[in-house]
Amino acid sequence: MKTLTSARVTNRTLKSLGHELETDEHSFGWLEDSSTIRNDPAALQQRMDVNGYLYIKGFFPREVILEARKTLVETLSKDGIFEEGQPLIDGILKEGVNPRFHATAWKNQPAINRVVFGPEVHQFYTGFLGGAIRHFDYIWLRTMGCGHGTAPHCDIVYMGRGTHRLYTAWIPYGEVPLEVGGLMILEKSHLQADRIRNYLSSDVDTSCTNIPGHDGWKHHGQLTNNPVSLRQKFGGRWLTSEFEPGDLLTFRMDTIHGSIDNTTQRIRLSTDTRYQRSDEPIDERWVGENPIGHGPDAKLGRIC
Repeated sequence: MKTLTSARVTNRTLKSLGHELETDEHSFGWLEDSSTIRNDPAALQQRMDVNGYLYIKGFFPREVILEARKTLVETLSKDGIFEEGQPLIDGILKEGVNPRFHATAWKNQPAINRVVFGPEVHQFYTGFLGGAIRHFDYIWLRTMGCGHGTAPHCDIVYMGRGTHRLYTAWIPYGEVPLEVGGLMILEKSHLQADRIRNYLSSDVDTSCTNIPGHDGWKHHGQLTNNPVSLRQKFGGRWLTSEFEPGDLLTFRMDTIHGSIDNTTQRIRLSTDTRYQRSDEPIDERWVGENPIGHGPDAKLGRIC
């Protein structure tokens, strides 16, 4: 496994949404590895309370992740997005192509289900949450090419109609060096939830019915288009890693996160999935054979 130090970002320009990230020791750092406590639920809960995330290197067998990657690139290649003459498994995109998000490539794929709904995940979240679990049926597949990454946000605004004791699992399918644009967490941002209380109580699929002409459905859920000024406002550091096949990053619904821009032609493949206790309410938008997601059936009006 790689050892990450501040020297690894020396003379490397990293951007997020086109803004150059500050990479001094007070502004940028590395996710804390929790692999040594992965089988200790009490220690994991304590660390989640402190950090707002858990990063577990080598969580999955490497071959399981690489088989899923193979399945994904073979499926995506049908869209003609990859550069000809390059090994398909490398995922080298044609110039100017940035698919960003694919709504269907994960469907009916046993290799993907083996990762996100397999024994490692089931055992981990059952122990971590202290009881039987269930998951969202919808899988968010990110297919990020060269260009801007994901804007800083908290997940609760997209999936807050059930329990808030819900956890995201971010899983990379392949190596993700800094230039390929991995996920980044704003350090201890979950401890400052009161500062963004109005944002955290919002729902991207609601509108104010008592305000003429108001259309709240245009809210995309992002906190800002400037990750640099956001970090300066909140303090702390942007934390990331040079992710490898088998790594797992899981975090709370109120943890602020985004991603580094991909400055290469290599696709960044990752999935987001969600897990909770089975005896707690679940957001109806993301369960079932064909989840409604953020479609028309998910829209709700409310009095503001």
